[in-house]
Amino acid sequence: MPVAEKLHYQVGSVTITLNHFSAATVFALFASIVFGITHRESTREMVRYGLYCFAMFLGGALVAGWAMWVLRR
Repeated sequence: MPVAEKLHYQVGSVTITLNHFSAATVFALFASIVFGITHRESTREMVRYGLYCFAMFLGGALVAGWAMWVLRR
């Protein structure tokens, strides 16, 4: 069974290793911050919408991963 490749990123002397799920989580975090700031007016609405987008991104990643696992079997 092949092992998924990991993303290696080196900053100075620190190396960050991300697997697929952690990379999707980082993407979801930053995209949700941008969506919250650009799509809502008040701070409270920005935070709520950002959290909603974060949950939808991660939920979508989990559902897509599960669907790919089912289709592979």
